[in-house]
Amino acid sequence: QVQLVESGGGLVQPGGSLRLSCAASGSIFSIYTMGWYRQAPGKQRELVATITNRHRTNYADSVKGRFSISRDDAKNTVYLQTNSLKPEDTAVYYCNANAPMGVYWGQGTQVTVSS
Repeated sequence: QVQLVESGGGLVQPGGSLRLSCAASGSIFSIYTMGWYRQAPGKQRELVATITNRHRTNYADSVKGRFSISRDDAKNTVYLQTNSLKPEDTAVYYCNANAPMGVYWGQGTQVTVSS
């Protein structure tokens, strides 16, 4: 079983930044592919970014150049640095772990971009 706990969400003005964190349990975190997804009201959950165990990254077109995913395997933590935030980035952001024993989700953290 893998437990994921997100933090770092909040209310930010357009153009601002937030750093989301996701702490994972488990002694083999370093082999997981980790990801961030988001779900806005009335919309389906969508991929934001992923990072493999070899630190290979992938981004949705809508966030390329603005968001950056990284991981610290020593801390069992994955981060999402969000810059130049737009109102359309408003959503609940979920951490995801793709592990040998299955796929796991965190409880989500709300990001609201509004003036």
